[in-house]
Amino acid sequence: MVNKDVDKQTKLAIIAAAMLSFLGILVETSLNVTFPTLAKELHVSLGTVQWVTSGYLLTVAVIMSTTGYLNQRFNAHNLFTAAITFNLVGTIICASAQNFVALISGRLLQAVSTGISTPLLFNLVLTLVPQSKRGSYMGFSEMVISFAPALGPTYGGTLTSFWSWRGIFIVALAILIITAIMGEKYIHLAPQGTLQKFDWLGVLLLTMMLGSLSTAFTNAGKFGFTSFSFIGLLLVSVVIAFVLAWHLHRSSRKILNFRLLKQPLVALRWVNYFILAFINIGISFVIPIFVEDCLHQSSFIAGLLLLPGALVGAFVSPLAGKIFDHGQAFSSMLWSSLIMLTGSLLFFGTTGFITTLTIGIIYILMRGGFNLGFSNTLSDASLQITRQENAALNSLFNTTQQYAGSFGTSVLSAVIATTQSHGGSLAASTALGSKLDYGILAVLCVISLITVVWGRVIVKRQ
Repeated sequence: MVNKDVDKQTKLAIIAAAMLSFLGILVETSLNVTFPTLAKELHVSLGTVQWVTSGYLLTVAVIMSTTGYLNQRFNAHNLFTAAITFNLVGTIICASAQNFVALISGRLLQAVSTGISTPLLFNLVLTLVPQSKRGSYMGFSEMVISFAPALGPTYGGTLTSFWSWRGIFIVALAILIITAIMGEKYIHLAPQGTLQKFDWLGVLLLTMMLGSLSTAFTNAGKFGFTSFSFIGLLLVSVVIAFVLAWHLHRSSRKILNFRLLKQPLVALRWVNYFILAFINIGISFVIPIFVEDCLHQSSFIAGLLLLPGALVGAFVSPLAGKIFDHGQAFSSMLWSSLIMLTGSLLFFGTTGFITTLTIGIIYILMRGGFNLGFSNTLSDASLQITRQENAALNSLFNTTQQYAGSFGTSVLSAVIATTQSHGGSLAASTALGSKLDYGILAVLCVISLITVVWGRVIVKRQ
């Protein structure tokens, strides 16, 4: 098994699953630059229209939490069929939406698709690809997924500026059809089987906890961080979290297997994975807002600005996988944290006088750092468990990734909204909020660096 080559069917199956996940995430971030247009055309506030993204990510996170069970209970072909169906229907609804209710309904259907397809992609890699080549294929998968958030604003900004926001969904529909044909032909993987019953209560509690936490920070942006709307919901989410923890401890049904985190190295990689995902999605939200409000550039320029970084990240991901396959996981994760910390500090220190070109250069640095360590974080965690636990690990990490993106968007947008509510010019208040956001990202990068170094100490002791 170690020296076995990856056959053609496996490669095409992985490509099909990757394309479906890519489209889901691409459309998600492409809508960030369309918020002003959507708010005006659909007659809703910016605070409401942002749920097109945060609500989508929240739904993806909840669905992903169930995929540990789904991948063990159902074969991969049926899961792909369900995912592609949800996406096709959701895309058609979004492309023809005449009001916000229709748009958010279509987005939630697309979220179900992404919630199924992304863990399916990693399950195919972890199950069908030999360990000797796992790093390379994980690098490819993460390259596809991490490329989408950075390409999304360029894709959305271009279509919105020269055509219509509906074009985002119309173009995606054509690609979906090709993806459906490929996946239906090549994706085949029998389930491992499980006697465990589905954890409906766990899903409900998780949904309530994540939903109340995200809504709390949305309310903070509207009413302030000292408002009852924020503090009250934050306390509610904490209470629900304790109830969920008690449920997972007592029940034989496990929506997510948090017991995997009892292994120190897995826990450290999980924390790092959350931080990297938080930064990746969060910064793709902050930069376009800053460029449009402070530098007075168009949505097209704001989106295009992220493209070079996305291309660099796409180039780095396969190299990171090869570094992992050569046993250098620690060095890639260490340099990842150091580079991202440098980028965050540069953004923080130059907010008041930064130019569009400088933003693009620093973002290239951060994208390279992100892709250098992100896929290797999950790959290294997978080596600490048994093969039978891969589905549970996959579900846990991918749920974490999606919610980190939703949470990052909510937190960073709340900070900017709060500074804007204090009065003054839009440019000055947005610049202050962005500077605070960059400070938050820098602190998270320091924590990321600590987890990597701490993990190295544990490995040496073992």
